[in-house]
Order: sequence, then structure tokens, then C-alpha cells
Amino acid sequence: MTEQGKRPVVAVAGASGFVGSALLPELTDAFDVLALRRTPAAELPGVRWQQCDLFSLLQTERALEGVDYAVYLVHSMLPARLTQARFEDMDFILADNFARSAARAGVKQILYLGGIIPDDAQLSRHLASRLEVERVLAARRVPVTSLRAGLIIGPHGSSFRMVVRLVNRSPILLCPHWTRSMTQPVGLRDVVRLLRYCVGREEMYGRAFDLGGPEVMTYVDLMRRTAERLGKKRCIIAVPFIPTRLSVLGMRMITGAHRELVAPLVESLRHAMVAHSPTLQERAGIVAQPFDEALDEALPAEKAASEEADDHLARRHVHSEEGLYVCSIQRLPLPPGYDAIWVAREYARWLPSFFKRVLRVTVDEHLNLAFRVTGLKPPLLELSYASNRSSADRPLYYITGGLLARLGTTPDGRAPARLEFRESPDRRSVLAAIFNYSPALPWWFYRLTQAPIHLLVMKLFGWHLARQQPLARHAPDGRPVGHA
Repeated sequence: MTEQGKRPVVAVAGASGFVGSALLPELTDAFDVLALRRTPAAELPGVRWQQCDLFSLLQTERALEGVDYAVYLVHSMLPARLTQARFEDMDFILADNFARSAARAGVKQILYLGGIIPDDAQLSRHLASRLEVERVLAARRVPVTSLRAGLIIGPHGSSFRMVVRLVNRSPILLCPHWTRSMTQPVGLRDVVRLLRYCVGREEMYGRAFDLGGPEVMTYVDLMRRTAERLGKKRCIIAVPFIPTRLSVLGMRMITGAHRELVAPLVESLRHAMVAHSPTLQERAGIVAQPFDEALDEALPAEKAASEEADDHLARRHVHSEEGLYVCSIQRLPLPPGYDAIWVAREYARWLPSFFKRVLRVTVDEHLNLAFRVTGLKPPLLELSYASNRSSADRPLYYITGGLLARLGTTPDGRAPARLEFRESPDRRSVLAAIFNYSPALPWWFYRLTQAPIHLLVMKLFGWHLARQQPLARHAPDGRPVGHA
């Protein structure tokens, strides 16, 4: 109970995922549960659903008001029909929005479910992103408790579903070299119980724990034992020289999963995903669920897979075709001594010089921007500076007009179209991000012209930033810091 005698509030981001769905009913005994989801969901006893676009800082701030503890189970989503962004950059912005909002709301703890971090010097993109999200969540001084797991055995989990489909649909399995890597799968029941155990425990603040089941095995063994529980006879052949691209293509053809999901996971499978120490299970007094028992719990529900779960595996979002939205994120170098608002102003100054006499950019006294083609009076794009929502490390512009923008209300709760420049907490990079932009050009023509031109321009702008001389900074007493 809180000091006021009310039950503490726990917000769960990623509540509609397979872990979140299993966690929600476990929290209702001691907490008021707020489940965050982009689209409306069916009622669940003891759970209040809040529609929230986590790519919107404003919506995330409003959603976390009055929250005591927060559980973060989010991985990158498909926010738009055209996504020009690496998954790690989408994950970065989602996590940064959540961390900023949690700090503003006075949240006492963020509980994060990530991936086991092996001892390898060079992490895969997927695992490096999981670790980066962990650090971004902790960068705003809200205590973070990180639970790190490998393969979770539970119905509707993307990785587990791909394993089941591989075994179900292919009588002969040609196993590349990565299938000999070691893994320590953990049952969904254990993950949920450990998440529930950690919520609100101050001794867990600022700590990271690996989760693992009682057995360590290779992926070949995992597929063989899954086939046995399914009653399938499979011929599993080790083929050491299958290229990674061919492995990805084969998994896509058999499982129906999208490349954006398969490729990062296959890249990560070269690592040994084994828990370093099961100290959290011991502390919580939880005996790890045997692998075969976890399979027996998960497989019946997996066989009755929903169409929504299949769409998730294929990366087909229910709203991905509505409104023809664009999401574009590019991570650019931030010159030492500069901040994100300088980058935004430099972009407005540099862009006309890149296009020479073709393009003009005007900036008024309120920092609003207008992009015009020379000789054409109506602007191509109008961007309104949101002074009340901006800061030196995150200037924000709403896309409010222009010949290239289609304006109107969004039907699915999305935030307005916008451009922002966001600093990373380590001040080494800045993310230039466009969200919910609806182009006025015909969609096919936009994809052939404006979209690739934007990518080229941002790449060249990144090179421009990298050539800037570091700016001298000063400590509070006036002593210079860094290089001139």
C-alpha cells in the first residue's frame, strides 16, 4: 500500500505481447494495473487499458502520470507503412520516451526484460540493441531492474513460434553452424513469476539478473526435443557451410516470418545464450521449470495460434496500411560540444547550400521553418517549432503544411506528424526522426522520389556533421573543457 492507503499502480508497456499478456493477471493481486497499448483492447478483470503511442513522448508522459512502477516489455514495432529506420534506432526512441516520461512522473522503478549478454567482444545488432535499451532506460535516473533471458518457451512468442514452425513444416532440417551454439531456454511461467517478484523491491533497483531454465542445450537438441513432444519424426542434418543469408531465406520460407524479425535473431544465434548465474531464482525461491514441462504448457496454445499472432510474425501490423504513414529515423554523429538544437538549426542552414539555388529555407522569429523551391511561392513543407515541447536535447517541429504534406486527423490514436532531433544520453549521436508523416504525392511516386532523396540528404548531412570541429565548452567556474 502507498502512504495514502491506495494500492500502488503498475504500468505495463508491451502489455499485448505474449509475456505481457501472461504477466497482467499476476499483478492484479497487489497492484492497480495499467496496460499500455497502441490500439484498444478487450477488458480484463483488474486491468485498465490505456491507448498510447509509445513513439509519442507526450502520450507516454500522460500515460505514466500517477504510476508507481513500470514494466517495459517493448521491442521495436512497425509504426508506419514505410519505415526508413533500423530496429535499434526505433528501440532507442521508444526506450528514451519511456525513460523521460518515467522520470517526469516520479516512477520509482522500471523493470525491463531484455536478452542475455554473452561475454563476446562483438555483440550482434540484436543483443547490442537490447543492452543499449537497458542503458537508455537507466539514463534518466529512474532505478532500473533488468531481467535478461534467452529463448522463452511460451505460446505466441516470436522466437519459440519459429522453432515450432521449423519442426512442424520441414521433415528434413539442414542445420547450419549456429545450431551448435548453446542456449538455456526458460519457461514463460518462470519469467512471469520473476517479473512479479521484482516489482517494487528496492533491493533489486539498479541490478541486472540472467534468467535460465535448468538445462543447457544446443539449438539442434532444442529442435529435436521439440519434435519429440510434437510427435514428429525429423531428419536433422548438420551442414557446416550454409551462408547466413541462405539460412535467413530458408527460415523465412518455412516459418512465414518477416526478414526484419528473422535476420537479427539468426545473427544473434552465434552467441552462447547461457545464464551467468541463477541468483535471482534462488533469491525468489523459484525452482526452474523443466524444459519438457514448459513445452507441454506452450505447445497446445501454439497449435491454436491466432491470426493476430501470425500477422505479428509476418510483421503485418493491423494499421500499417492506414493513412500511408512514414517513419524515418537516421542516427547522425553529434560533434563534441554541440547539442541537438544546434543540429536542427544547422540542418536548416545546410540544406539550401546542398541544393544550391533550387531550395530556400526561411526561419522566422519563432524558429518555424518553411521549405520552398526557388520561384514557387507556396512552401513544399511548413514546420512549426513546438517551443513548449522542445528542449536543447530534443527540438520538436510539427509538420503543419506545405504542398508535400497531407494533413488530417489520424484514425488510430497516432500523434501528429512531426520532425525531431534527439540527443543520445552519451551525447555522441543525435537521431533525426520523422513520425506519422503522410505524403501528398501518390504513394508509388513518393517511394521512388522523395523517400530515397530524404535518405541520401540525411546521409550527406551526417558526413557534414562529422567534419565539424569540436566546440570549446566551459565548466561552471569558467575553466575550458575539451578541445577548442
